[in-house]
Amino acid sequence: MLTSGDVIDLDLGLPEGREAGFRHPAVLITAQRVLDAQPTVIQVVPLTTTIRGFTSEITIEPDDTNGLQQRSAAQCQHVRAVSTRRVEQVRGNTGPLVLGQIRDVIGLILDIPT
Repeated sequence: MLTSGDVIDLDLGLPEGREAGFRHPAVLITAQRVLDAQPTVIQVVPLTTTIRGFTSEITIEPDDTNGLQQRSAAQCQHVRAVSTRRVEQVRGNTGPLVLGQIRDVIGLILDIPT
């Protein structure tokens, strides 16, 4: 079963323009209550090892819990919905602190009042 904050590997397909594409790790940001209902579509934020320092990105350090091998940036500006069939494996989980930071940045991008 998938859990909010999971670091997953998935195939995002052929990219257009500057969007993330191909096989990529991503953070699963869908609310747990939605995941518990076993949806066929989930929301993710792709990860990159190219740290650009954008305010729309959250840097994640690798550790035993998240399963990352390198320092990565969650590209909150690239939030997207994907089929659960795209998920190839779960590497680990970011934990509630990083997941909260990602959700906060997405809220700012989408101008969602807090």
